[in-house]
Amino acid sequence: MRASLSFFGVFLSFLFDPGHGERDIFKCANKTGCDIYCSVCVEYVLRPQQCYESLVFHFCQTNFLTAMNNMTSTDWCSLEKVKSAYNNFTLCTESIADCFLLPWPNHFVEDTFVDIHATYFQECPTEGLRDPPPKIVLALVMTPICLIPVMVVLVVLKTKNGDMRN
Repeated sequence: MRASLSFFGVFLSFLFDPGHGERDIFKCANKTGCDIYCSVCVEYVLRPQQCYESLVFHFCQTNFLTAMNNMTSTDWCSLEKVKSAYNNFTLCTESIADCFLLPWPNHFVEDTFVDIHATYFQECPTEGLRDPPPKIVLALVMTPICLIPVMVVLVVLKTKNGDMRN
């Protein structure tokens, strides 16, 4: 009896589910500018993730690639020259994800950023941390070592002078 009621409940949930078990029902946020993105997806009957990926490519990535290709390869390693295009790309991917109520960052965005970094920033020189020259290390180590006996002598003299006043 309990099994038949469970089956009947599951059957009714599928029967009255507007997506018929489909969990990718299209939803669009009520934000400024979202109606443009969402109308494209509704017109072409795309799932939110498919639509998101194609819009990111057409709107965000195309603009980013154009901006990067207008620079020289040495400019790619200058944060001051790249940060505007990079920031615009980031904001674009995030705003489209917000319109489709998708999480951001997501797997697609992470892969896209990894591809961008592999393409444009892999050859950029990075300054690694290095040890200072031995003379500086010696000075930094010896200074506190030499100050310890001086401090001990000052403490002893101060306490000796303090006892004489009594």
